[in-house]
Amino acid sequence: MFGQNPKRPIEKGDGQTLQVVEIFPTLQGEGPYTGWPSVFVRLGGCNLACRFCDTEFENFNPMTLPDLLAQVDQLAGGIRNLVVITGGEPFRQPIEPLCTELLKKGYKVQIETNGTLYRPIPPAVDIICSPKNESGPNKKNGGYAPIRPDLAERVNAYKFIISAHMPEYHDVGLQVNAPVYVQPMDEHDEVKNAENLAHTVNLAIKKGYRLSLQTHKLLNLP
Repeated sequence: MFGQNPKRPIEKGDGQTLQVVEIFPTLQGEGPYTGWPSVFVRLGGCNLACRFCDTEFENFNPMTLPDLLAQVDQLAGGIRNLVVITGGEPFRQPIEPLCTELLKKGYKVQIETNGTLYRPIPPAVDIICSPKNESGPNKKNGGYAPIRPDLAERVNAYKFIISAHMPEYHDVGLQVNAPVYVQPMDEHDEVKNAENLAHTVNLAIKKGYRLSLQTHKLLNLP
């Protein structure tokens, strides 16, 4: 978290075992599917170490695909039809079989990714891309990491994290070909967060972006 997590490489394998942090039922709190009853599958490890990251994804354990699917079914309970695969960075692991099996079971599948990795997943999977900026106090060269072309043609929406205090996160930093959501950065500081919210709302109004809020945090949901 907060830039201290190790940068983990792409994993090989057949996707029959994945490194999983947690699986839990909740409401999707961000982006196009805000408010949808969901089951989240949080996978371990990321290839980046963003200094503002507020998610724990290093405490992971191996889980077989059948066990993972069985837990999703149990938590979905027949009422949650959206499965969100997140991380960490989901494309770091061989998730193709997981996506395929979830679709076979009738779930709607959404992946949240930073846009730097890609695997040939089924066309029916929705991809929400949240690009990350490589600049910062310890970086000589700034700018958003390029979105992989094979991923870009599949992206359903982009979600940019916005901060009033980090110049590299003041505004959307890439030209993209899908709807753009802007979301205020959670800097774990009430004053900064209020300023981030005001700045993000202003961007949305002035430039026609769509506003995304972390509603799960407002509702004290996981």
